Amino acid sequence: MNKVTTRQEVIDKFSDGQTIMIGGFLATGTPESLVDALVEKKVSDLTIITNDTAFIGKGTGKLIVSKQIKKAIVSHIGTNAETGRQMNAGEIDIELVPQGTLAERIRCAGAGLGGVLTPTGVGTIVEEGKEKIIRDGKTYLLETPLSADIALIKAAKADTFGNLVYFRSARNFNPMMAMAAKLVIVEAEEIVEVGSLDPDEIMTPGVLVDMIIKG
Repeated sequence: MNKVTTRQEVIDKFSDGQTIMIGGFLATGTPESLVDALVEKKVSDLTIITNDTAFIGKGTGKLIVSKQIKKAIVSHIGTNAETGRQMNAGEIDIELVPQGTLAERIRCAGAGLGGVLTPTGVGTIVEEGKEKIIRDGKTYLLETPLSADIALIKAAKADTFGNLVYFRSARNFNPMMAMAAKLVIVEAEEIVEVGSLDPDEIMTPGVLVDMIIKG
C-alpha cells in the first residue's frame, strides 16, 4: 500500500473545530509544511495538543499569530509572547500541563489506558477539577488520556507504507502522537521504497500512518 499523497489531499482533511496533535519541541521536529497547510486552509476554532507554541512565525506559533486556535494544551508558552498576550486578553484558552504528564496522557490514549496517576501538580493549580486518589498514604492526581482527530508528524525518513525513522532529538513527541489520533499525517524529509529501511531504525510502524507527504 502506497500512502504517499498530495498536499491538496491533506488540506482537504482539515476542518473547523478539529483537535490536532502537532509533534515538535520548540519547532524542532515540527512538520512545518503541514502547519503551513493548516494556515493556508484557514480552519478555525482548533484545539491543538503540542509541547509548546514555539515562536512567533515558526512552528505552531504560526497558528497562534493567525488566530486559528481556540484552545492549546501545552507544557509551556514562554517562548511565544503572542500566545501570552492572547491568553491574558481572553482570546485563547491555554491548558498548561507538566511536560512529563503531557507525554503520559498522550501515551495513555495510544495504549488504550484510562489514565495515569501522578503526584506532579498536587497542591498546585494543576490539581483543580481533577480526581485525587490516595495509594499507600500518598496523594496522586488522575490525569486522563489525550487523543486527537489528526496527528501531524515529522519524520526524517518514511517508506511508502509509512514506517518512520526520526532524526535524533527531532523524534521528541512524534512517535507517541502517532499512536493517539484517528488520522495520522506524516511530513517526511525523505521517502523511500518499502524494504529500504533497516528494521532496527524504525520507531513508528507503518500500520499507524495514514498519509505521507514530502517535506
